[in-house]
Amino acid sequence: MLENLTDRLQGVIKTLRGQARLTEENISDAMREVRMALLEADVALPVVKEFIAQVKLRAQGQEVLQSLTPGQAVIQVVHDELTELMGKANVGLNLAVVAPAIILMAGLQGSGKTTTSAKLAKLLKEQKKKVLLASADVYRPAAIEQLKTLAKQLEVDCFDSNATQKPADIAAAALDFAKRGYYDVIIFDTAGRLGIDEVMMAEIKALHTLLNPIETLFVVDAMQGQDAVNTAKAFGDTLPLTGVILTKLDGDSRGGAALSVRHITGKPIKFVGVSEKVDGLEPFHPERMASRILGMGDVLSLIEQAHKNVDMAEAQKLADKVKSGKNFDLDDFKAQMSQMRKMGGMGALMDKMPAQMAGMANKMNPDDADKAVRRIEGIINSMTPLERRKPELIKATRKKRIADGSGVQVQEVNRLLKQFEETQKMMKMFAKGGMAKMMRNMGNLMGGKMPGMR
Repeated sequence: MLENLTDRLQGVIKTLRGQARLTEENISDAMREVRMALLEADVALPVVKEFIAQVKLRAQGQEVLQSLTPGQAVIQVVHDELTELMGKANVGLNLAVVAPAIILMAGLQGSGKTTTSAKLAKLLKEQKKKVLLASADVYRPAAIEQLKTLAKQLEVDCFDSNATQKPADIAAAALDFAKRGYYDVIIFDTAGRLGIDEVMMAEIKALHTLLNPIETLFVVDAMQGQDAVNTAKAFGDTLPLTGVILTKLDGDSRGGAALSVRHITGKPIKFVGVSEKVDGLEPFHPERMASRILGMGDVLSLIEQAHKNVDMAEAQKLADKVKSGKNFDLDDFKAQMSQMRKMGGMGALMDKMPAQMAGMANKMNPDDADKAVRRIEGIINSMTPLERRKPELIKATRKKRIADGSGVQVQEVNRLLKQFEETQKMMKMFAKGGMAKMMRNMGNLMGGKMPGMR
């Protein structure tokens, strides 16, 4: 996420940290680099101009110039201004109305409205809300069926509409159904078009008048760059938008829309889509995003993700084994890998790590690492329970059987066993308090290769 922008800003940060004192000249040089980084990230030009002016004004203030660490002071200014640009703080959904609270989803075709509607329903379900999904998209083939399929997968109710009905009729019937069913929230997925047109705007405006939603969310593809901002503004001129959801942020290496859309529309970014999975929707926190853009990581989101996805009882059981330094076996090793996958895999973890820590795994492509994790699980699954508890029993004939059973070469079974031994040693060091030595070994391990990696 935002890799190119982060890399460019990291270069500016290193330059500033190397300065003994700040002058107008080196501040101007740094701001020139920041300006280029933002433009390359497809941030809207008016936003870039105002952002640079604000940072420069604060960076030339006496508080920064007289700081003992002026480079770090400027970095803090950039962080603060990025946070300000994206909206200061997270703005959640407003559901403080007589049930059902109505959420209307708007946006162009292909922006991810339907999947985002389902993801939002999942988030609300986790908050103990009774949610109803409804589709008024009678134009796109299979749009209604897609929403029904997603709803079934998530075990969320979906109103039974079809493409022969008029959108207004579907909306009225779904609303009546929601009231009679005592639903807390109803999410309406509306039709998108390939471009903005009068017919589309008139239809969604009529739906808005009929439903009078408490939340009108504009769903926009982050990969559209400045086009995303222009589209958001056009929708904002037609509808009283209450917020924006940025989708496909995981596939966008530039990320200009995230920095531009709130400034241009004046509407807060409420959620971001970070993966195609049904749990790939996160509340948008401007301060955390600013930290990620500057390579500082997002440890708070990482912790929240762990609490949400990790089996805490299993994690505690594993922690107790680590603490004792005994009986750490291949089942535990596999459990470690499984917990990591539940948190989104190596790519998701590295994305939230500070740049310095993520650098430890630079030799490891996240996609390759995720495949390697699945391969490790496959190898361990091909072992007997006794072999998992006592890996020392695995000799030549057993290795051949395990390799055949998991569809890999014997060399990969050997690599797994070697990696397990290294991990076991680290666990014993941890139990004995050898933290420094353990960290050195971890660095070596991260720099090495996992089974299945070339």
